[in-house]
Amino acid sequence: MSFLTQPPVVLSIAGSDCSAGAGIQADLKTFSSFGCYGLTAVTCIVAEIPGKVVSIQPIEPKIVRDQIALLFKTYPIAAFKTGMLFSTPIIEVLAEVLGELKSPPLLVIDPVMIASSGDSLLTPDAINAYYHHLFPRASLITPNLDELTFLAGGIKIPRSLEEMGQLGLHLMKKINKPLLLKGGHLKQKEATDLLLMPDGSEELFSAPFFKNAETHGTGCTYSAAITAGLAKGNSLSRAISEAKSFITQAIINTHQWGEVRALKQTR
Repeated sequence: MSFLTQPPVVLSIAGSDCSAGAGIQADLKTFSSFGCYGLTAVTCIVAEIPGKVVSIQPIEPKIVRDQIALLFKTYPIAAFKTGMLFSTPIIEVLAEVLGELKSPPLLVIDPVMIASSGDSLLTPDAINAYYHHLFPRASLITPNLDELTFLAGGIKIPRSLEEMGQLGLHLMKKINKPLLLKGGHLKQKEATDLLLMPDGSEELFSAPFFKNAETHGTGCTYSAAITAGLAKGNSLSRAISEAKSFITQAIINTHQWGEVRALKQTR
């Protein structure tokens, strides 16, 4: 007699992107691609397309809390990730639920702050809530260059891999958690990401850089792929390596339609 093996269960706590290129929609697609069963807790409803955010409606914190608490109570979640959390009250209710768990799963934090269009996705006061409530619980934090600069208190955005690493080490002193610094926006011949560990070890993950690529949702997809890898029992290094290959293929095979393509050409 044989039995079907249940897939690892993963959870995305993030915003809803109506264009389905980012947020929980992108996360669910990624989880499925990695053979995981995806759950979602919606924090915000965002009216957006690549390059344009029209409006954001945050979900009432109590409803966000109820979603998260119910899912953790019901499902054997192996790992989870956060994306757009938007505000301090939403971060606080997430922290409350995590504080009630005897053994919280692995947590990947994608500190979503600014959309690729330049629109703000985080209220100004919420950064302190990240530092106080979530960063201490993280298994990995995945800032892009803008987010790294903001979190580390940098004066200017890094323009080289060396500058990115130096700023990352400065942030490491503050949070003492694994950091995956995403270097795609350096726009060099290779898109190189740097993993910094609290013990001082480092590892590079590189792939070809593609000019004029559509980057909407790449951060969401990358962190979701890492989360899925961790849920499957992979080491952090292997989870990142496989996720890097996955996001590279996603960029190569990206789709663009009608007005989305026209909007990008005018930017």
